[in-house]
Amino acid sequence: MAKSSRPDPSHAGDDAGIFEAAFARVRDAGVLIGVHDEVLQALHYPKETLAANLLLRHDDGSLSSHKAWRCRYNDALGPTKGGIRFHPDSNIREVMALALWMTCKCAVVDIPFGGAKGAVCVDRKQLSDTELQRLSHAYVHAFARMIGPERDIPAPDVNTDARVMAWMADEYGRGLGHPEPAVITGKPVAFGGSEGRSGATGMGGYLVLQALAQRLDLASERTRVAILGFGNAGGALADRMQRDGYSIVGLGDSGGAITCADGLNVAAVREAKGDGGSVTAYRGRGVTRHADAEALVAMDCDLLVPAAMQDQLRGDNAGEVRARVVLELANGPTTPAADAILDRAGVHVVPDILANAGGVVVSYFEWLQNRSRDRWSAADVQQRLDGVMRDAARRVGDTALELDVSLRQAAYVVALRRLQAAVLATSPLPVAAVDGQSSKETPRERQPAKDKAKKGKTKKASGTRRVVKST
Repeated sequence: MAKSSRPDPSHAGDDAGIFEAAFARVRDAGVLIGVHDEVLQALHYPKETLAANLLLRHDDGSLSSHKAWRCRYNDALGPTKGGIRFHPDSNIREVMALALWMTCKCAVVDIPFGGAKGAVCVDRKQLSDTELQRLSHAYVHAFARMIGPERDIPAPDVNTDARVMAWMADEYGRGLGHPEPAVITGKPVAFGGSEGRSGATGMGGYLVLQALAQRLDLASERTRVAILGFGNAGGALADRMQRDGYSIVGLGDSGGAITCADGLNVAAVREAKGDGGSVTAYRGRGVTRHADAEALVAMDCDLLVPAAMQDQLRGDNAGEVRARVVLELANGPTTPAADAILDRAGVHVVPDILANAGGVVVSYFEWLQNRSRDRWSAADVQQRLDGVMRDAARRVGDTALELDVSLRQAAYVVALRRLQAAVLATSPLPVAAVDGQSSKETPRERQPAKDKAKKGKTKKASGTRRVVKST
């Protein structure tokens, strides 16, 4: 987790609350394609949110209390799905925003899940292993009525991992009187987890990048990459990109950042971090250390990857970005104000609801395996993930070209088209009214074909969007 991932609260959402900013993107995409009012009403607020006060008995006998939440945002596409994070800055509006993003994410990659999220307001670093296990059990007890393999399926998120998921799944099974591995994904492979889950978010981001590489002019041999967040997702992405010839010129985490114009040895940096607690423990020729990971935002590179927490790129620092492309491996790392700045500068942003969907896709695979009591090989998982992520990336890229919009707007359009079909399928509206609204042309779609063709041939200069062409 990068130091810059916890900015001053005054920057959160750039003067708009995180949830309000998240829904604004959904609403704007809905207006763009003429989504039915009933769909936006259904998506305007969570279907169900539960708050709890978790009491934790510490090893020294003292007692502490921790706010906790679980939000099931929308289940039009299927059971809700989303991670549980342990973070001292978590709050209910953040949880709601994350659950909304998860709703859109599942729709973008076309898996039969709705969106959910959970959180506990706690500093995991201050807990012993036994305290962490007690807190994990307490979460399950508090939300047992809400979660379930056909209702709401949690997974790991910030500061939770496979071991925490195993504790939670085990506690849920104890309450039932029998094991129920499908209640939670992201478990250890030995406890019903799936091959390929641990690095799925990073691998998914890589597959999206590969699908869009030609459109975005990111050939591996001439692309310099800076990754702001060297955890599970960022680390997996760095490994794969370096193996395929990309130059990793910057890495950052909660302890700071390191940069090297000639490229960093990712494996050596990981080893140094394991020994010293941060990437800044790495020593090498030509390496510069930075006290703040946010130094990577202004680094001279081709691809910038925010891979930690939300609001890493904001209105006060987005103007410093020198990369041509931003790949959002974190959830909500770019605020609306930053989005506007990057768009004016001609920077392509590959949005989070597409770029980091690999984790939930492999979670879906794990859920399927648990439900069928089956096991897939690592090769099977990789092949299926490859197909899902590349197809989703191409669909978003083609939609961006179709409507002459950014990749972010295109991703929300893809998601809303699927969500609209599901929401209106159970609507009491007359079929003709539903079909008419679904096929309604937007102002962009009504423009003369010759005008659309003219736009498709235009490559924007600095300060304008370059059209992302289909391959």
